[in-house]
Amino acid sequence: MTPQEAFRDQAVSCEGLGSPLTARLCRLCADRLERGQVADAVLGWDGDASSRGDSVPLRLMGALHALVLTGADRALADAYGAAAALSDDHLWRVLAEALERHQDHVLHWLHSAPQTNEVRRSAALIAAGHWLTARFGLPLVLSELGASAGLNLLWDRWRLDGPAGVLGPVDGPVVLKPDWRGAVPVCAPPQVVDRAGVDLNPLDPVADRLRLLSYVWADQADRLERTRAALDVAARDRPPVQRGDAVDWLAERLALPVPGRLHLVAHTIAWQYFPAAAQARGEALLAEYGARATPEAPLARLGMEADGSGQPGAALTLDLWPSGQRITLGRVDFHGRWIDWQAPPP
Repeated sequence: MTPQEAFRDQAVSCEGLGSPLTARLCRLCADRLERGQVADAVLGWDGDASSRGDSVPLRLMGALHALVLTGADRALADAYGAAAALSDDHLWRVLAEALERHQDHVLHWLHSAPQTNEVRRSAALIAAGHWLTARFGLPLVLSELGASAGLNLLWDRWRLDGPAGVLGPVDGPVVLKPDWRGAVPVCAPPQVVDRAGVDLNPLDPVADRLRLLSYVWADQADRLERTRAALDVAARDRPPVQRGDAVDWLAERLALPVPGRLHLVAHTIAWQYFPAAAQARGEALLAEYGARATPEAPLARLGMEADGSGQPGAALTLDLWPSGQRITLGRVDFHGRWIDWQAPPP
């Protein structure tokens, strides 16, 4: 896929996920980006520019959004706010001028892969955490793979408004209201006694606040508000996220005995990006420690990942040990806008 094709493909995804402005900007870049150092860097990208590789379109969109969030480019911020009333020619002229004025900033932003750390995915983690507590009645130890800044490591702090009322603290600083379909989730408040995560490039909720916010699409004010609220909590509580290889880290984490605890390993839109060899190592590792699990110290693995089924959203699956059981919990929108909850009674 060429960089231009990557921008057009990303535009389709942005439209499907409710960001017409980002979709339009991606199409303008696909059609008109051709001169300057930024264009040279993007169009000559060495690697897979698509969302299945380096996500170059979202790197560029993040760089531009950062200029808007900081007020570094007033003309660009004004154009974003009035984009619906502007012609493509007008919008592109402002965009091209911003890329030229701030080329050093943009080139720097292009070096880092986007990390949205979408906090709405916590809705699925909350529902699963209550289900597991109802099933096992044990405190939870959390291990998250691909944790970024650790916002979803704090899922037990957020409030989920579901079809049967509130799950989580009623005064939670982040409120999640997905469109709920399917079964009503069980209410069994979990107790998290330990949490940790790993990421190849963990982001700091204070030092990297702008970068995390910049990858939220500019016309989605509700996502920005939730991310800011979650970052405020993470800046205070500092969820521990270690830099490293996910499978190596998980091996060390699983080797720690947790008697009387349920160890929950979770990954949301992360496993699918692991190299095939890493996935195979991870599966073997989970099977190995799953074989050692006991009813007094069970192991669970919660995955929210694309499965290539052609169905909307991501598959939500739960593996349990020592039973070796795989349970389909349903499907969830990639940004957590809806959940189709199909979990059996715990």
